[in-house]
Amino acid sequence: MSKLKKKAKKGSAKKNKLGVKNSLVNNINARKRKGKSRPKKKSTVSKKSYSKMKKNWGKKKKKK
Repeated sequence: MSKLKKKAKKGSAKKNKLGVKNSLVNNINARKRKGKSRPKKKSTVSKKSYSKMKKNWGKKKKKK
């Protein structure tokens, strides 16, 4: 039986679908460069959701 040696690749970081190394900063900058952004409807909190959150502001959770 022959043993196969695995070669270590230098700088072979996995790249995501934007073509950059996986990191928050790289992803943000890649989206900026490509001009890829979300529509306003998906990027903001709806008025309905915001009003629901607002109702609970300042209230403490009950202890069981």
